[in-house]
Amino acid sequence: MNWLFVALGAAIGAPLRFLTDLAVQKRHDTVFPWGTFTVNVVGCLVLGLVTGAATAGAAPSSVQLFVGTGLCGALTTYSTFSYETLRLAEDGAKFYAAANAVVSVIAGLGAAFMGVALAEALWA
Repeated sequence: MNWLFVALGAAIGAPLRFLTDLAVQKRHDTVFPWGTFTVNVVGCLVLGLVTGAATAGAAPSSVQLFVGTGLCGALTTYSTFSYETLRLAEDGAKFYAAANAVVSVIAGLGAAFMGVALAEALWA
């Protein structure tokens, strides 16, 4: 039954990632991959929130599997982040490549910590 929670979450997360990336990139006329950045940071925030809720006993394993593993696993994308960073560097946009790498990691970790802190405030 656990695989079903993961599959259902992924079935929502993957199209949500695609549509979010499309919508965000359409609003920004720049080579910086704002769509991937957005889904990755939002995914880190949600995963932090679920992790904090699970630690506090407020999220059962089915929620962790559905939201954490399935939805966030399909919503976020390390491979696309890596590809886009490499593509920026190869195309001569080295500043954007470096900024994407550094800012994505800092923002992702910050969002995860904020999610955990929010969960602790809500359920501790």
